[in-house]
Amino acid sequence: MKITAIKTTVVNAEMRNWVFVRVETDQPGLYGWGEATLEWKTRAVTGAIADLEPLLLGLDPRDIEHAVRVMHKHGFWKMGSIGASAISGIEVALWDILGKDLGVPVWRLLGGKTRDKVPVYTHLGLGDMKSVYETMQVGALVDSALKVVEAGYKALKVVFIPYSHYTTTIRNVDHVEKLMMSLREAVGDEVEIMVDFHGRPASAAAAMDYIRVLAPGRPLFVEEPVPPYDPQLMHEVTQRSPVPIATGERLIGRHEFEPLFRMRALNIAQPDIAHTGGLSEARKIAAAAETAGVGIAPHNPLGPIAGVTALHFDIATPNFVIQEEMTGSVPWYDEVVQTPIHREDSAWAIPELPGLGVEVNEAIAAKHPFETEVYHAKHAVMPDGTAVDW
Repeated sequence: MKITAIKTTVVNAEMRNWVFVRVETDQPGLYGWGEATLEWKTRAVTGAIADLEPLLLGLDPRDIEHAVRVMHKHGFWKMGSIGASAISGIEVALWDILGKDLGVPVWRLLGGKTRDKVPVYTHLGLGDMKSVYETMQVGALVDSALKVVEAGYKALKVVFIPYSHYTTTIRNVDHVEKLMMSLREAVGDEVEIMVDFHGRPASAAAAMDYIRVLAPGRPLFVEEPVPPYDPQLMHEVTQRSPVPIATGERLIGRHEFEPLFRMRALNIAQPDIAHTGGLSEARKIAAAAETAGVGIAPHNPLGPIAGVTALHFDIATPNFVIQEEMTGSVPWYDEVVQTPIHREDSAWAIPELPGLGVEVNEAIAAKHPFETEVYHAKHAVMPDGTAVDW
């Protein structure tokens, strides 16, 4: 069996462009789908995939580890988030091919089932990104959270930490405390709450000001309390925090996670399978995390194929905790990709279709061509005009 072509399909889903990857083979009707969505980097990723294609033509798609090594080694330059996302999309498509060829779901190939269902959480607005990032008042926060609970979810994530710098203000800290306690009172103790800081505080001191007032609301974890690239800074926050600390969506590959595991600088690792190198790399990260006593909660606010990829990963990963998902983020979500995802209350069921079990409706996809994505970060400034982390 040989790889004969690698193609991309870009689908604009309003707040982001989904990048679907199709790897074709010389076996009639046998191809695989992956996803390489990377927000605000669509054209760079599709270009990277086109650049990688010549390295893979003629290789056996079932030799996944070899193909990944070729993409990393024979391209000479070290891959960042753009190149790693391109590799991720291709690599997942190879797993899809292998599963179809053998007639088994991908999770079987990853070691089999470690659980009977996959707990999931979603965001405010049930996929509406404006609700996710612009809900900063108590009334709107509570109303949106209750709609998530009414939809059957037992866990939700909020993003209501103000744009910050190296210090905080009394007004901002008090407002965060009010938001958290109002939210907890509204949803009760049976619903898990996660708070995403988006790396907005630039110092451990600023992050801890917010964490201390969040703690009485018992969040399942707080995410990216500081920018994730400084292991020492992450370690300082984790050691001082009274609640679990999660990070990892912006870390690429096991080598960027390794210092955090070694220093015990996090409690929950959040690799994004579509960014960090694909299923093989995510599995290596998960194994290292388990050795360090760290749980796994994969990042995934992306498209349908990324969601299904995470589902297969979660089924086979023993230190998995909970899965981020964005099903229904656009009204036609279920029309563009047929998936095996089935949610029962606040968990996904185990699929049995071979491969990933997905199929793209390319006619529907063509109705939603590439558009330049909205840059929320334009609003990430302090009162004096200083640009800060979004």
